[in-house]
This record gives sequence, structure tokens and C-alpha cells, in this order.
Amino acid sequence: MAANGSGRRRTRSAFRWRISTLVRRHVLHSDGFVLLALSLCTAALGLLNSDYSHTWFPVASLSLAALVGGFLLSVRSLLLLYVVVTAVAAFEYSHGSHSMGPLFVVFLTAAVMLLFARSRGRLGVQGTRGDSMLVDLRDRLRAQGEMPALPEGWSAEVVLRSAGGASFSGDFLVSTRSDDELTLEVALVDVSGKGVDAGSRALLLSGAFGGLLGSATPEEFLPAANRYLLRQQWDEGFATMGHVVIDLTSGDYMLATAGHPPAVHYDSGSGRWRVSEASEGPLLGIFPDAKFVNEHGRLDRGDALLMFTDGLIETPGKDISVGIDKLLGEAERLVTKGFRHGARKLIDRVAAAHNDDRAVVLIWRD
Repeated sequence: MAANGSGRRRTRSAFRWRISTLVRRHVLHSDGFVLLALSLCTAALGLLNSDYSHTWFPVASLSLAALVGGFLLSVRSLLLLYVVVTAVAAFEYSHGSHSMGPLFVVFLTAAVMLLFARSRGRLGVQGTRGDSMLVDLRDRLRAQGEMPALPEGWSAEVVLRSAGGASFSGDFLVSTRSDDELTLEVALVDVSGKGVDAGSRALLLSGAFGGLLGSATPEEFLPAANRYLLRQQWDEGFATMGHVVIDLTSGDYMLATAGHPPAVHYDSGSGRWRVSEASEGPLLGIFPDAKFVNEHGRLDRGDALLMFTDGLIETPGKDISVGIDKLLGEAERLVTKGFRHGARKLIDRVAAAHNDDRAVVLIWRD
């Protein structure tokens, strides 16, 4: 009997949980329920305004219903709510002496929120879900930009900063280690445009290039990325990229660029930074028959490899070589003080201004 009683309690509990879930999903969060609730609140505000002092419940308080409805309702339901708001406002003005100022506030709020709801409706989302989706996409882009864990004796740092401190950047990183964990592959990408304007393209390309990374051979990665961009047929769809594949056992690497600033290799044996001699390949997404040249080198103990986007070294009215020389001058300081936190130091010292997207990748062998 006790077991049967316990089973019935669990059944009732599961039933109540299922009912509450259905209510939350299909009633409380439904467009019709929100419309009904806001309509009743609007009518209640009108009654309170007629029964009590206008100081406590002025006509302008109807703008609250328009404001909340703009965030939660679809365009069609929002227009129905505005019919209720207009009716209540007309009733109030027909039964009392009111100035036009509060009415102007109500209809101005309604107009602004209608524009907001229409722009959100083009995305096919309702309420604040669009903002949640953008936040989720931004977090996914940042997660993809994290360098994978490296074995003992290897270290890396990545710093990405967007123009104007925006959440989205046209610069992004994709990286992976091979299945046997003996190879590190990194691609630093700079999408045309900057800040939020380039953020949507960066979100799409990060997923595509992340899928290519590790699946295409190192020699075929840039050509495959170029073909993908060409298929998009964007009006402003080019990108630049620096791509490196490092053997984590021997330190041998293969480096190639596509319209990207050259990488810089620190040789601990000579104590100097050396600019990559790999010829700057064509931009991605412009030429169907683009050819890319690979450079081979080796990172010995104490060596470092520095990759960056043009936002770090470009200055309006000055040649790009001036920016590279400034970068190398600051990189010399890292040799004596250590490479740790070096990527952040380089951005702070070379390009602290927020007028362009900037990215720095620093990989070194202890």
C-alpha cells in the first residue's frame, strides 16, 4: 500500500509538472496571452485615471503598455493593442479636460516601439529572443577563438579587440589540434569592414573555416576558403588570412598568407625578429584561380611566432612598413621580459586607439 501511495504521489507530481510546463510554454509566453494581459492593464489604467487623481494615474501612463507591448508582442498583436490604447485615450479625453502633451507622449512611444517590433519581425523572432540569439552567437564566436590546450613546452596567447569596443569584430581566430594532438593549426582572419558591420560575416565564416580547419590538408586550406567565399557572392565579401600549421614535436611549421600582414618569427639563436618572406597571397573571395605560396620554418626552444591583423599596424597617411617597424620595436621588449602577456602588451602599446579591429596571436616555445 505504501508503495502504491508513493507511486500515485510521483504520478501526481509528474502530472502537475507537465501541466505547469505547458502553461508556461503555451499560455504565459504566448502572444495572445500577453496581448490580453496588456489590454486589461490598459483598461485598468483608464478606469483608475477616471476614478482617482490624474497625478497618480495620468494619461501618459498608457505609454507603459505601448512600451511593454513593443518588446513582447508581434507586429499584428501590437497593432491590436494600440487600438485598445487609442480607445482608452479617446475615452479619457472625452470625459475630462486634458492637455495634448500626455497624448503626444503615448503616441510617440507607440510609434517608436512599432518600428522596433517591425525590425525585430524581419528576423523572425519575438520579444527579447533576438538579443539572446546575438549574445549566444557572440559567445560562440569567442569560444571558437580560444586556442586549444598545448603540450608542455608550448604556450600561446590570443587578444582580439573590436573597433569602438563593440561586441562583434571583423577579426577572428579559428584553431584546432589534430586527432593525434601532435599538430596545431591556426587561422587568423580579417573580414572586410570593421566592428558590427563585419560581425555578421565573421560569424558565418568562423563556422565555415572552423569546419575546413583540420579536414582540408594544409596546402588546400586557403584555396578551399577562397572557393567558399567566392560562392557567397557578397558585394563586400573579401577577407584576409594568415594560416600556420605547427608540428608540436619538432617545431617545424608551414605558413601562408592571403592578403594578410606578414607573420614575424623570433629566432632565439640570433636574438632577432624576422619578418616572414612568404609572398603575400591574393585576397580571399576575389580571384577564382588564386595561388598561395607556403613558407617553411622551425620554432626551436626560445623561439616565437607573431601573427596580427592590419588594424595593429595601419596608420592613416603612413606606409604599412612604419607600423611594422613600430611593432618590432615593441616586440624587442618582450625578449627581455618574457613572452607571457605579450599579446596584450603589444596591442596596448602599438594600437591602443579603438578606430579599427585588432588581433594578435603569439605562439612561443619555452
